[in-house]
Amino acid sequence: LQDRLADLGFLPRSGVDGQAGEQTRFAVLAFQKWARLDRDGVAGPRTRGALARAKRPTPRTKGSGRRVEVLLDRQLALYVSGRRVVRTLHVSTGAAGFATPTGRYSVFRKERNSWSVPYRVWLPWASYFVGGVAFHESPDVPAGPASHGCVRVPRYDAQWLYDRLPNGTVVTVVASS
Repeated sequence: LQDRLADLGFLPRSGVDGQAGEQTRFAVLAFQKWARLDRDGVAGPRTRGALARAKRPTPRTKGSGRRVEVLLDRQLALYVSGRRVVRTLHVSTGAAGFATPTGRYSVFRKERNSWSVPYRVWLPWASYFVGGVAFHESPDVPAGPASHGCVRVPRYDAQWLYDRLPNGTVVTVVASS
């Protein structure tokens, strides 16, 4: 299971440890979102069947270089290099009334531990790409939209993504993929 998830870019090779823990559950959840399956993070028969037939995700937008695509309908972030999706990450974006804005942006500020003034909470591994909206680590990354507009990333992937998003990295947020 873990090897297949890693082959498809849903789990980093460093996450292949033979233990189907929380990191594997998040990778399964990301795959289920991509495959448009029920989102429960459990690799049951339908998920395993789809995983056996799956191909690596492909970018939804045109572009070159390294970039990120946030797919609001699937609650995923695709880290893309050239025309190849390197990683597909389980994320949670803005809840009703706090929508993550669609459009093309670029990372303009990074903070290893940012303080959110309006919500009075620390945002580890924050990479801001529009206004006060950032990718950041969160202890709560549910299957659906739940944030105040930011893109929540699980702790297993937050630093990995932060390390690959220098200022100027293009971020495209799309409503429908």
